[in-house]
Amino acid sequence: RKVTPPSGYSWRLNQTRFAEFLADNRIWFGDDGNGVPRIKRFLSEVKQGITPMTIWKHQEVGHSQKASQDLKRLFDDKSVFTYPKPVELVQRLLELYTNSDSIVLDFFSGSATTAHAVMQLNAQDGGNRKFIMVQLPEVTDEKSEAFKAGYKNICEIGKERIRRAGDAIKSEIESAGAQLTIGKEPRQAPDIGFRVLKLDDTNMNDVYYAAGDYTQDLILQMESNIKPDRNDMDLLFGCLLDWGLPLSMPHTHEKIDGFTVHTYNDDDLIACFE
Repeated sequence: RKVTPPSGYSWRLNQTRFAEFLADNRIWFGDDGNGVPRIKRFLSEVKQGITPMTIWKHQEVGHSQKASQDLKRLFDDKSVFTYPKPVELVQRLLELYTNSDSIVLDFFSGSATTAHAVMQLNAQDGGNRKFIMVQLPEVTDEKSEAFKAGYKNICEIGKERIRRAGDAIKSEIESAGAQLTIGKEPRQAPDIGFRVLKLDDTNMNDVYYAAGDYTQDLILQMESNIKPDRNDMDLLFGCLLDWGLPLSMPHTHEKIDGFTVHTYNDDDLIACFE
């Protein structure tokens, strides 16, 4: 049959363009194939979800005063950090813009609120998000509660906050699981482990000399070209960086004939530095 546009309207596609849409399965003729042709939009091309509200009320995402009080309770009623971000606020961002396997990077981590929020959300929705926190070791004021409590820089506060928050989340889940009635599956505690890495210079001494610079005394000093203040873990992670291996993989070590042998990521690297 012939189909004409409604009165006052024109076709949205010319004949050539219509033929292209038809060949691409983008024209729909109704359930019975006899309807007015319409342009089809595929679900993969349609925006998913809804646009978030541009105003977030403090009842939903917390505020600075509550965030300070929550952190103070986490640190045995000691005020170790001023104006931390609310965990609820960062968690809202994660809910909107991450999936269950995202890696979340915070280049100005401060008290590590972002790490706390990642673990909290993983505990709620069963996700496996990972976090990378980056923070300069900014020193704390000697008159501050943080300094008196033993936290000499902001990084130490962040590390302790991740430990305490992870333990609190795990404890809460285990407590809730113990109270479940028969037949219900308890929530699984998220992975609360983390690894701390500190930027440093090379592990190696400067051993590059011209041939004429060598002396007998110098040769005696060349038994090892490793700096004296470095340990086997320093050397291990130096190797990982040199070889381009990720720093987040599982690591174990064992004694073999009295020597410590490191195994990284199921035999990707096996090393002994003694």
